[in-house]
Order: sequence, then C-alpha cells, then structure tokens
Amino acid sequence: MTVYAKIHTQKEGAVLTVRLAYPERRNAIGPQMVTELLHALEDAHADPEIHVIVLAGAGKAFCAGGDFGQMTSSPKAPLLGPKGDYADLLLAMVRAQKPIVARVHGAAMGGGLGLVGASTLVVASTDAEFGTPEILVGLFPMMIMAVLARLVPRRRLMEMMLTGEKVRAEEAKAIGIVNHVVAPDALDESVAALCQKLAAKSPSTVRLGLRAFGQQDDQPLEEALPMLRERLAECLATDDAREGLTAFLEKRAPKFTGK
Repeated sequence: MTVYAKIHTQKEGAVLTVRLAYPERRNAIGPQMVTELLHALEDAHADPEIHVIVLAGAGKAFCAGGDFGQMTSSPKAPLLGPKGDYADLLLAMVRAQKPIVARVHGAAMGGGLGLVGASTLVVASTDAEFGTPEILVGLFPMMIMAVLARLVPRRRLMEMMLTGEKVRAEEAKAIGIVNHVVAPDALDESVAALCQKLAAKSPSTVRLGLRAFGQQDDQPLEEALPMLRERLAECLATDDAREGLTAFLEKRAPKFTGK
C-alpha cells in the first residue's frame, strides 16, 4: 500500500475516500499534496474494484487554498516520484473515468475551489464557503479559472475573482459549483447515498460516458456528434449494455460485470 504524508486513503467496497490530511494548515495544497493526489487517482483508476472516488478534507475545512509558504520558498522533494503540477492534477480530475465526488465542509478557497470545480459531482454542507481570494494577496486564480469558467456564469465568476468575496453553499449551488447542499450532520450520509447510486451503475458504461463527455467538451458540434456516435456504438458492444437492455425487457434489475 502506498504511504502518503499529506493525504489519507480508505477503501470501503467500491468507494475510495481520498482525504486531504494537512489540518494544521486547513489542508492547504502544495507540490507534495498534488503529487500524492495524482498517485492516488492513478491507483484508483487501476483498481477494478473501485467505482467511485470521494475527495474530502480532514479537520475544519475542505481546503483553504494554495500553500503560500511553498509558493515563496523551495519546497521539499515529495516522498513519491513527481507526476505533475497543479494544472496536471486539475486535468486528471476533469478527465477522470471514474466519478469523483467532492465532500465539502468549511472553506473551499482558491486551489481548494479548483479541486471542487474539477470534481465530477459535489455535495456540500450548509457551513461550506467557496471563493477565489487570490486577488487579496496580489495573485489571480489563473488555473482555477479554467475549470470554474465551465461551471459559473461569466459575470458572476468575474466578480468572484476580482473581489475575492466568499460565496455561501446555497449560492454555490445556484451558480453551478455544487450539486447538493445538506446540513452538516447529514453530509456523510448524503455522500454515501450518492456514491451508492453511482457504484450500482455499470463501471464500463460510466467509464465510456465520462471519457466521451471529456472528449466532446472541447470539440465543435460538427466534430463532437460523429465522435459520440462512435462512442455509442462502443457502449452498445459491451456486455453490460446487453445485460441492461435484456434486464429492462425482462423487467428485472440488471447485474453488471463491468465488461
């Protein structure tokens, strides 16, 4: 088992929870945490038993943002071999072929909000706050902007980035950052229920669907539709698709194998 210093991982059935574990700095993200997250995502995708990944934070916050201390000094070499930087992590999350569910409580700021934006689905507690405070210290949320621009209306995102003001969970839901907002004591139960729904689906269909969604995201319509036609044919050729269609006709629950 891979040993990490800035994250913890726990596998329960088909769900892998990856928890940011730097609570003394409210899980501020730096090069070492980025490297560990990239390793954890790669391992999760290589494990056929894992169908869903949960991204959570230890302590009082999800992730307070980038580790400014490491931005202004030479960081220690990661314990694990380097796999890329923060931009690579966001891209790996957006292009993930297993759903990533962000479990958000407390602060999700700057780089932490980038992780939320790059996740597949998001469940937040009512005490969660979101924001891009980089402008307050003379920076701008450059890489974070790329994932948020795909979710948040243009003018609202511009206001967030230029003012650095925080957004409460309910507004984050209204502007497309969050899927569900629940009471703090219902957060774990809500995340577990969502993961159960996702894990019950065909792993092969989910994988093909997420891959196709990522491909069409950057294509004009005249290129996306022919590509998606090919992906549909690929999906129809799977054992799970045949089982799903047969089960529907036989009025029974499907038994997916991931093939």
